[in-house]
Amino acid sequence: MTDTIDTRAHLDFVLALRRRWADTIYPHVRGEFQHASASDAPDPGLETRVHDLPSYPWFAWLERGSQKMLWRAVEDVTRDDTDEHLDALAPATLQLDPHLVLPQWYTQWDIHLQPGGIWSTRAAAATYELGAKLVMLGENDDYKFHRLFVDTALPVRRYHSIIDLGCGFGKSTWPLKKRFPQAEVIGIDLSEPCLRLSAHRAGQQDLAIHFRQADATATDLESGTMDLVTSTMLVHELPLELMPALFVEASRLLRAGGVLRFLDFQRTGDEFRDLAMLEHGSRNNEPYMAPMLLADLVTMARDAGLDDVRWMAFDERNAGRLPDLVWPTRREWHFPWAVLEAEKSA
Repeated sequence: MTDTIDTRAHLDFVLALRRRWADTIYPHVRGEFQHASASDAPDPGLETRVHDLPSYPWFAWLERGSQKMLWRAVEDVTRDDTDEHLDALAPATLQLDPHLVLPQWYTQWDIHLQPGGIWSTRAAAATYELGAKLVMLGENDDYKFHRLFVDTALPVRRYHSIIDLGCGFGKSTWPLKKRFPQAEVIGIDLSEPCLRLSAHRAGQQDLAIHFRQADATATDLESGTMDLVTSTMLVHELPLELMPALFVEASRLLRAGGVLRFLDFQRTGDEFRDLAMLEHGSRNNEPYMAPMLLADLVTMARDAGLDDVRWMAFDERNAGRLPDLVWPTRREWHFPWAVLEAEKSA
């Protein structure tokens, strides 16, 4: 990576800017909303009330603007980084599909505002790897969120086979193998650059993980072979019309008694926070987020043959999975993390 004083200063500035957006500007706008809601004036509707707040346009503009600045800064650091040297290192394995045609819903958006997406170039995976840390405001540098998910949201049992759907560059897959070393662990993703980096990073950690290029809704793996199907931050990046197929595929893969655990986002019941989250998707080129947040995924999972389907809240700071669907009160902007849980009846 190209890491000069100038590029490091650029990254530090953007990270500091995004932190102030989260811990200073967001609470200020929320205070304006609470003050306006307490007035006796006729209620014009939630969206009008929020959009008419003096500071909300600045909040919205800075969210998108700082996201663009972040990716420009990250690209400066990773400009000369390609994955041509990232051959899969033993014991990790990599299976690419030379005939796979990437779907248009996947390629037509620069998801997260990362220029070119995570699939288009050799350097895209390295850019995504660094950017994924900074997007979380520097609080996930050691992938704590993913370790908390594995440590707190997965039933403690002996797993023989685990599949991680939408594994990206592997950050959600490595903790699975570390926590359950005896299990066969498979990571699935569409992005060839990310999969190459996944296998390389797993090899560096001496993790025997199988990475495959495939669609999460049609993996072409044998039915009834998985004890655990997981994903982290995949569901909100799928078009609504594909979500039923995702649950059908997960149900097909699970053997009797297997479990599903998806870490993603949900509405909290706080109207201001929920609207800001719904609009976050459009500000960050995540067009499928709002439809997902408004959809009934529990019913979709049940219709696919899964049982005991429920959402549980998740606190990414230290607690991980919480015992119900109630989020702790927090002043700063943060994602409404939640775990979708289900089982395949024996």
